[in-house]
Amino acid sequence: MRHHVAGRKLGRSTGQRQALRRNLITQLFKYSRVKTTVAKAKAVRADAEKMVTLAKRGDVHAHRLVAARMNEPEVIKMLFSDVAPRYQDRSGGYTRILHLGRRQGDGAEMVMLELVD
Repeated sequence: MRHHVAGRKLGRSTGQRQALRRNLITQLFKYSRVKTTVAKAKAVRADAEKMVTLAKRGDVHAHRLVAARMNEPEVIKMLFSDVAPRYQDRSGGYTRILHLGRRQGDGAEMVMLELVD
């Protein structure tokens, strides 16, 4: 039984799942939006919002926590310098999921995960 076991496995091993989340979060902050499946978007959404909250704090410890969970140093700088000040007055809800329809190949439900303006 999986009582109170958090997180989604997404049909991947631990390393693949961590890499997927890391890459999706990095791309979300780099391009302000990412097209993906519903399951992946829901799995990444909470982590992305936590990154924005950490970036709003702006201290050294928050910077190190974010750097441990993202790939590209220039995206980390952009998160702290551009994204965090944009949401300084907002207390949550930094992302939205827009449904796009089904993917042609396998019929997976596709969504656009984007940062709220």
